[in-house]
Amino acid sequence: MQVQVVDYTAKDAPERFVQSLRETGFGVLINHPIKQELVESIYKNWHSFFSCEEKHDFTFDPEKQDGYFCTKTSETAKGHTQKDIKEYFHVYPWGRIPAQLRDKILNYYQLTSTLAAELLDWVETHSPANVSSLYSEALSHMIEDTPNTLLRILHYPPLTGDEEPDAIRAAAHEDINLLTILPAANEPGLQVQQQDGHWLDVPSDFGNLIINIGDMLQEASGGYFPSTSHRVINPTCQSSKKSRISIPLFLHPRSNVKLSEKHTQESYLLERLRELGVK
Repeated sequence: MQVQVVDYTAKDAPERFVQSLRETGFGVLINHPIKQELVESIYKNWHSFFSCEEKHDFTFDPEKQDGYFCTKTSETAKGHTQKDIKEYFHVYPWGRIPAQLRDKILNYYQLTSTLAAELLDWVETHSPANVSSLYSEALSHMIEDTPNTLLRILHYPPLTGDEEPDAIRAAAHEDINLLTILPAANEPGLQVQQQDGHWLDVPSDFGNLIINIGDMLQEASGGYFPSTSHRVINPTCQSSKKSRISIPLFLHPRSNVKLSEKHTQESYLLERLRELGVK
């Protein structure tokens, strides 16, 4: 089954989008409200930030998890031994943000969070009754006033040839959160794993908005909505000399939101951060 590309403005957009999420773990929107000029500006400005030494002034706080993570403190995907080939910056409205980048990135954070709440309403509306009955509260209500939604600015640097054997830009993994909202990156490479184990390129035309299910929605829906493995593969030939910028928004409920009989948001997140080796 292919990841569906859905026109956000179409009458049947909610149904088609949720169907794609259910069948593949991913959905792609076009003609959505996130302006491409804003995304392009963020890519350009943050690429400059990652190219300067100022980034080290924002080294991440192990407790708060905000700030800059260098390649040496990057994640190791669950089940893997090599760190991903990436550096990144964690943006929270309450966290540290370079002053010259603050206004634009927080504007993006707010716009995307608003859209994400609408997409959660789509998911709930098109959940079967036996699944929606599992939600401890409305999905979009879970994220109201949450301090936990994370915007990650990812920089995959050009490859040098000195990378560790088997290391790739982002090893196969599932996201932790409810939904992830991701504008198509400035370079390709994102793949999703199909049920038969084969890897499929996610439609990543510049301007597409890519959404995928995270483990918390899988947990809250009793497994009805699958959190699907995905990865970012290494480029080849001339493309290996190019940087890749990506700005996923990881939609998290408030800490005390009950996901299931076993987990709240807080207990689930702590468990996964320990598995990733970042806490």
